[in-house]
Amino acid sequence: MAEVGMIYQKIILEFLFELYVLYLLTTRRLARAPRFWPRALGGLAAVLTMAYGAAFCYRAVGGTALGRIAVYVLLFTATAAHLRLCFDEAFLTVLFCASAAYAAQNLCYKLYLILWCGGEALHWYDGWGPRFDVYYHVLYYAFFALAVAAVYFLFIRGMLRHMSGGRLDHHMLAIAILALSITVILCSVEDVYFSHLSVGRENRFELWDHYVLRQAGNLFSVMSCAVVLLLTSRTVEQRELRQEVEYLQHAIHQSELQYEISRDTIDLINVKCHDFRYKLGALAAQGDRMRPEAVADLQKSISIYDAKVETGNQLLDVLLTEKSLYCEQNGITFSCMADGKKLSFLADGDLYCLFGNIIDNALEAVKAIEERQRRVVNLVVKGRGDMLLIQTDNYFDGERIFLDGLPVTTKADRNYHGFGMRSIKMIVRKYDGELTTQVADGIFHLNILFSVSE
Repeated sequence: MAEVGMIYQKIILEFLFELYVLYLLTTRRLARAPRFWPRALGGLAAVLTMAYGAAFCYRAVGGTALGRIAVYVLLFTATAAHLRLCFDEAFLTVLFCASAAYAAQNLCYKLYLILWCGGEALHWYDGWGPRFDVYYHVLYYAFFALAVAAVYFLFIRGMLRHMSGGRLDHHMLAIAILALSITVILCSVEDVYFSHLSVGRENRFELWDHYVLRQAGNLFSVMSCAVVLLLTSRTVEQRELRQEVEYLQHAIHQSELQYEISRDTIDLINVKCHDFRYKLGALAAQGDRMRPEAVADLQKSISIYDAKVETGNQLLDVLLTEKSLYCEQNGITFSCMADGKKLSFLADGDLYCLFGNIIDNALEAVKAIEERQRRVVNLVVKGRGDMLLIQTDNYFDGERIFLDGLPVTTKADRNYHGFGMRSIKMIVRKYDGELTTQVADGIFHLNILFSVSE
């Protein structure tokens, strides 16, 4: 009985090893949680402890299809919870990656079974003798390595390429459940059924009909898992295309808003120029009787041009200057201390989109505040060593609800307003930065941290 228990423990440990190899591939683009390595190692220890107990369940009920399904669902649930602990992502995203890895593991396993059953039918392994287990594992893991490489380049790499940024939707949940159901049910039912038909050792059959049926089942499982992985990759790709459409719609909307701001700025400058002509004419008419208060009034009128911002980055200067003029016109105090030279690693489009969305969100919040003294926006861009900090603070009215670390808009046009914050997160992720948002004492704080080391 002890030897049987060791066999079941070995089966479960080999399954977990293969599964975690695929986990490493499907989750390598996910954002790691704080204290990643303690979480990873501690969670792995818990999974291995649970696997020891699962071996006894496997020995007790593993001879039935339902029992084996229950054991593998338990193992998958434990490992998926471990991944959720290690990564700072929505549970749906983690579940999706875990299910894709499970389907890939089953695909590799079934491909090997096709090879193995063919070899058994041709008596390739009859001469292995007492070193049978050694040769078996050498062949299996050599094949497994090749199969994993093939699955990665055919399916997983494309899926990862299109998973950057954003949360997965309900379509991903459906795909995850489909992948999990197919892999668990097919694998468990086939293995239990054909283990009773095997002669001498598992997957060796006396009757040709049993061999054909086993290979047909293996081939069906391979095709099913391949379809699931292909569907997974295509669904993620389509999701990215939808996001690109949303981004274009958001860019068009932002362009409309920018046009309105630019139009208002030009109107403001035209009004000031008209005032200059009137006041200069009045001063000329006064001659030597020019009053000091008239001069002060003229100086106040031209103070709007003090809104020009110089940061050392020409594109950022233009953007911040225009926002400053907008703030001047709308009674908003805009404070800026920015070292634009530190932002040279950002592409122009990303820089404009990043700061445009950050400032527009802050201006929208303070513009709705009645008290003039609270209509304040602070922007800081500063470097310290190899790190660059971008920080904004602004007052706001009402409440802020957060989902996955980002504030959720209460506006009716959720696509425009929500996507602005998501686009900030996408750009931060693109450059391997860290984004945090929080509220305290009626002030919204946004912090972005980039590593700018050479």
